[in-house]
Amino acid sequence: MIAMLIEDLLIDIDCEVAATAAQLDEAVKAAETGAFDFAIVDVNLSGKSSYPVAAILKSRGIPFLFATGYGTHGLSADYAETPTLQKPFMRADLSAAVERLLSPV
Repeated sequence: MIAMLIEDLLIDIDCEVAATAAQLDEAVKAAETGAFDFAIVDVNLSGKSSYPVAAILKSRGIPFLFATGYGTHGLSADYAETPTLQKPFMRADLSAAVERLLSPV
């Protein structure tokens, strides 16, 4: 349900959604083979940590951010500097986070 809400919010801010994954194995496959500009990764996918997905995205050079109800304090130390959206968030929060993610450094 939350994935569908985020998908709708992304469409509202003129993003095209390339893939949605609710299970870790689906997310890993999408991270390995998907063609997309950025990813939003929930830290917890049906009770499993999504850090393997983050590692794949990082190795492929695909920018990503975490969406989590745990906040930045719940992140692994390896990902402490990863952009994070605290759930629940508003459309404006998502829009600003995506803009920062895609801005040249």
